[in-house]
Amino acid sequence: METPKIALLGKTLYEIQQIVANLGMPKFAAKQIVAWLYDKKIASIDEMTNLSLKHREALKEGYEVGASAPVEAMRSVDGTVKYLFRTPTNDYVEAVYIPDNDRATLCVSSQVGCKMNCKFCMTGKQGFTANLTANQILNQIYSIPERNTLTNIVFMGMGEPFDNLDEVLKVLEILTSDYGYKWSPKRITVSSVGLKKGLERFLNESDCHLAISMHSPIPSQRRELMPAEKAFSIEEIVEVLSRYDFTKQRRLSFEYIMFKGVNDSLVYAKEIVRLLRGIECRMNLIRFHAIPNVDLEGTGMEHIIAFRDYLTQHGVFATIRASRGEDIFAACGMLSTAKQQEEKRHQ
Repeated sequence: METPKIALLGKTLYEIQQIVANLGMPKFAAKQIVAWLYDKKIASIDEMTNLSLKHREALKEGYEVGASAPVEAMRSVDGTVKYLFRTPTNDYVEAVYIPDNDRATLCVSSQVGCKMNCKFCMTGKQGFTANLTANQILNQIYSIPERNTLTNIVFMGMGEPFDNLDEVLKVLEILTSDYGYKWSPKRITVSSVGLKKGLERFLNESDCHLAISMHSPIPSQRRELMPAEKAFSIEEIVEVLSRYDFTKQRRLSFEYIMFKGVNDSLVYAKEIVRLLRGIECRMNLIRFHAIPNVDLEGTGMEHIIAFRDYLTQHGVFATIRASRGEDIFAACGMLSTAKQQEEKRHQ
């Protein structure tokens, strides 16, 4: 059986330099290769025309660009597109393209499934299958038709980014470095339930924006919604965050899905104000997209507006996130779950 080739896409400049050295190519070839990958976004090694034919052939023996197109796309009436990618192990992950006036955001996945098992999350219901490689994460950005229109990337798709931090940090390096996409870190937000080791490492090694999934400011209730609370509580997360400066370039936000009769009364708004006192941040209030077999309902817009107004009046800047793609399996993980179930039925 033929040995699979190694993907170049997702490799950092340092890793490409090692490959170049191992193949006996001149040092400057590494810079040429990353320019072809991340600036010109080529599809094959044959397109690297400033490398000699001999060096291209040597590279092709063990390597390939490693980009793969989505296997499915679902388009919403509001312009949102949900893309489904197949991994080499025949699993599926999702990326969602969200156009909004002069912004175009791509929401990317970092894992197949997730270990966090949040009650309200469809991806959590899948259980955990695998970490995505830097290649598989970056491919979601590299391989969509709208790639040249993107203004923002959010790591809010399937999986917990801090549970796969080595690969996520490699992708962030490629996106923000001079040899890579040359993006400002301000264009990228990484969302997490808040894993202690991952949180501190991310804050120290990256300048990208951070979003923490809160969903309840009360530890006992957050534990019921989000089992990760047992290991590292929202109080501890806020204590770690209080040691960092969010008044300059980097932005800190909290995600708060509002569940009817669960976390949507002003009692919770008051507790949020207490918890976040003195921290420069914003609160994103999110309508809940119902998922199968979960006894949670979304809060009505009147309640959400009242909640937002209370927070804003008491010093916590709050916004209501517009719901997008509700006609195309809006909740993250729904399309990949449906695809997996369909394939099992046909086996």
